[in-house]
Amino acid sequence: MDKEVIIRRVAEILKETPAAMQIVKKGGNRDRRFHYLAKHMVEKAIEKDALVLSENEMGIAIVFQNSKSKDSFLKEAIEDIKLVLNVTGFKNVSKILRNQNYIKGQRPKNEDYLYCWFWGISKEARGADTQVGKQMKDEFLKRSRDLNLALYAETQTRRNTIVYQKFGFELFHTWNRPDGNTMYFMKHLPEKLKAKNAKED
Repeated sequence: MDKEVIIRRVAEILKETPAAMQIVKKGGNRDRRFHYLAKHMVEKAIEKDALVLSENEMGIAIVFQNSKSKDSFLKEAIEDIKLVLNVTGFKNVSKILRNQNYIKGQRPKNEDYLYCWFWGISKEARGADTQVGKQMKDEFLKRSRDLNLALYAETQTRRNTIVYQKFGFELFHTWNRPDGNTMYFMKHLPEKLKAKNAKED
C-alpha cells in the first residue's frame, strides 16, 4: 500500500462528498484543505487498524471499532485545533460541532459498535468494476459478523441509502438538517446479534 496514493484518492472522493464539502472552508487553496483532511483521516485509520481497501485499492473505507478508537483528551484537542486551522476555519466551528454531536447521538452510548466513518470508490473504478463495491461490502459485514457488533453509517446521498439497504442495512433514522439537507442513518446487525435482540424483546 502506498499511503500517499490512498490519501490522494480519499481527497478526490471527499470533494464529491456533501459532508466534507460542508466542513472544508471555501476560497483560497481548497485542494490543500481537502488533502490535509484526507491525510488526517487515513493516518488515523491506519493508527486504529480501521482502513479497509479493495484488492485494487480503488475502494477505500474507514471502519472504526468504537471501544478501540478513543484518543486521549489532549491528543483529540490538538487534532481538532489543527483541523480548524487547516481545514474548516473558525467561522463554522460551532455549527460543525452541533451537527457532529447530533450525528454521534444517534449511535449507542453504552455499548461497543463498528462505525463506517468513510466509504468511497475512486472515479476510475466506478461502474466498470462492480467487484470493488462487493469486496468492500463483504469486508464490512465480515467484521460485523466476526466481532458480533452492530455497524453504523450515515449519508446525505439518497442513492447511497439504497446501496446500503441492498447490503442488508436498515434505515433507522432520518434527520432534516438545519441547512436544508437530509441525512440518512443506517444500521446493520449481524445474525447472532439480531437473534439475541429478538430474544430480549
